[in-house]
Amino acid sequence: MSSVNGRGGVRRVAAVLIAVLLALLAGCQGSPPSADDAPAGTPEPSAAPAELALSVADGSVDLSPATPVSVDVTSGELGDVVVTDAAGAAVPGAVAPAEGDPTTSVWTPEGQLAYGTSYTVTATAVNEDDAETTATSTFTTVSPATLSTPSVGPLDGTTVGVGMPIRVFFDDPVADQATVERNLHVTTSTPTDGVWSWLSDSEVHFRPSTYWPANTEVTLEADLYGVDFGNGVWGEKDRTVSFTVGAKHVSVADAGAHTLTVYDGDQVVQTYPMSAGSEENPTRNGPHVVLEKFADITMDSSTFGLAVDAPGGYRTDVEYATRISNNGEFVHAAPWSVGSQGSANVSHGCINLSTERARWFYDFSQPGDVVEVVNSIGPTLSWVDGDIYDWAISWEDWKAGSALS
Repeated sequence: MSSVNGRGGVRRVAAVLIAVLLALLAGCQGSPPSADDAPAGTPEPSAAPAELALSVADGSVDLSPATPVSVDVTSGELGDVVVTDAAGAAVPGAVAPAEGDPTTSVWTPEGQLAYGTSYTVTATAVNEDDAETTATSTFTTVSPATLSTPSVGPLDGTTVGVGMPIRVFFDDPVADQATVERNLHVTTSTPTDGVWSWLSDSEVHFRPSTYWPANTEVTLEADLYGVDFGNGVWGEKDRTVSFTVGAKHVSVADAGAHTLTVYDGDQVVQTYPMSAGSEENPTRNGPHVVLEKFADITMDSSTFGLAVDAPGGYRTDVEYATRISNNGEFVHAAPWSVGSQGSANVSHGCINLSTERARWFYDFSQPGDVVEVVNSIGPTLSWVDGDIYDWAISWEDWKAGSALS
């Protein structure tokens, strides 16, 4: 019988013990349990709750009624968005996805939210387990000190000449001109490079670098409701005005040559002898814009500060008067100066024509047509001469008049 006390016996016993130990370890570790091996009644993990974020913070005050109401949803799907007024009545509106952002939706009222009113927005969302989350916010719109609705020219539905700018007149000085200008949107059927320019704190005009293209449809959308003009003045409503730029009528009144050359498009249709303003009362140089027409009008020097009975004063009935500025300049019939027409400038600043020629020009002209006065000894048309001297301003200076320049 052999002994285990020898070195080889010890090694054999150790090997057997290690093998047994490894077998036991393998049996203890085994394969990880599957879901089917889970004890009965163990709950599955819950889905993450939906999260809602409202763009209007609860308790916000003095908001514009045009402030967007948007809802951002994560880990869920948006349910209802309801906006109610202070009496609890639902405000009609619709929800649509925000452009370019699939997690955000925007609620838009059918009409407009009111000034000085409290509203509550309530939004719901559900997660993958259909568990609902609700978010609520109450806010109040601003109560303006003053509401303003500007006047706009040309009027809606009219047809004008290629020199008529868009003019917007405000009742009060506009403190935040940049914000207002951003909300004045012009679209044209023929592309232009038009720019807004502020001629005063309460008046802004829009024109291209050159005259409008003929036969162009123009629309101004003045989206001013809910817009803060500054100093307590807010926009009262939105306005849309559409008009047509008609045929191109540009005439050149050459005070040096004493001629009025009339163009229809690019074609000369008339060249008339004329008399412009005298040395004492010279006609202004520069592009003038036809403003209005009178078949008969009484011209009175007292309207520009010269008494009728003063030297050079007058009160005269005139036919076929086409106004080209607000400083008293017209193209009109002047039978008393026919002898000087074509050879001398003798008027008080107007363009004198014979009665028959003035009638033709009167019939041909429309508001917005252009009369370019050249070679007069007078100054250039400017702000002192009325509200449309736009084309006498260089394009660089015009662009510099934009609040966004």
